Amino acid sequence: MPDGPRGFVRDIRLRWACEEAGLPYQVKSTPFKDRSEEHFKHQPFGQAPWLTDSDLSIFESGAGLLHLARKSEKLMRRDPVGEAETLQWTIAALNSVEMVSVPWWVLEVTGAKDNGLTGWLESRLDNVERVLMEREWMAAGRFTVADLLMADVLRVEKVRAFGDRPATETYVTRITDRPAFKKAHADQMAHFANAD
Repeated sequence: MPDGPRGFVRDIRLRWACEEAGLPYQVKSTPFKDRSEEHFKHQPFGQAPWLTDSDLSIFESGAGLLHLARKSEKLMRRDPVGEAETLQWTIAALNSVEMVSVPWWVLEVTGAKDNGLTGWLESRLDNVERVLMEREWMAAGRFTVADLLMADVLRVEKVRAFGDRPATETYVTRITDRPAFKKAHADQMAHFANAD
């Protein structure tokens, strides 16, 4: 695997969730190039990760996270309000923030002369900042899978450095200082180092 994505490959989200919830898990490698037909059976876009749980095979990190959240109340409260808040902020991290931040980041690192997504990203990040100025957690009054996902989306260095958003920075630092994240991150980095 190229060095750039290490530490940010989305299997870290599933590792982190399993660590937070105390769920046992095993990580298996898949080739970066020359992906097999078997790979596409699990992940129709040829990406990583996918989650296998007994007879289930779930692609997309967000879907895997929601599956894991259903298995552990540590990741999502079971009352209707707490669950609804967690679901909406988990989806918001994917659809309202990451769907803008990833293409913006790609344009930035490839040196695009005019990144037409800058204003859109700025608006999204400003809205998250306003929310985080008023609360400690994204949903349900405590850590949930929504925090895990939002912090993972926001922790990208270029996104963090884009503008002055102290509440967001404090939030990302606090969430990624959790022992479960540190272990998941260290394990992912070690996994890639061992593959080298």
